[in-house]
Amino acid sequence: MKKQIYNKLDELGIEYKILEHDEVFTADEFYAVTRDMPGHHCKNLFLKNSNKSINFLVVAKHDKAVDLKEIKSQIRSSRLSFDSPEKLYELMKVTPGSVNPFSIINDEDSVVEVIVDNDLLDGQNLNFHPAINTETFNISGDDFIKFLDYIENKVVKISI
Repeated sequence: MKKQIYNKLDELGIEYKILEHDEVFTADEFYAVTRDMPGHHCKNLFLKNSNKSINFLVVAKHDKAVDLKEIKSQIRSSRLSFDSPEKLYELMKVTPGSVNPFSIINDEDSVVEVIVDNDLLDGQNLNFHPAINTETFNISGDDFIKFLDYIENKVVKISI
């Protein structure tokens, strides 16, 4: 999977730097091993609405408290909650702890809506897992926007 992500970034002309590290499973563990990388450290949440008709991938700064009620209000959705690891794997071919916005390339039908925190769009570099939780890659904010423009999924920018 990470090879597919790196291949797609190469194809799009997106430059990245890679840091290899011990396996991490939470945003706090992620930050502990990557804190010296420049830019924003990101966390990703895989959610569903109350009737399970829409899945969302929320991308936010690692240290932000994500209020699902506030997000629900901003995107005009029904109640939001975490979806299952099985659904995550079905749609994005990753497991919990490895989800990232670049895994969206596996969403062949472009059904997952991507919700991005506006604070990540301030031009700073961004740090993500490449669908494996033993590596982190760093890309420019402009290249992240380039990737979001490339995907066919709905992208919504909100304030978290």
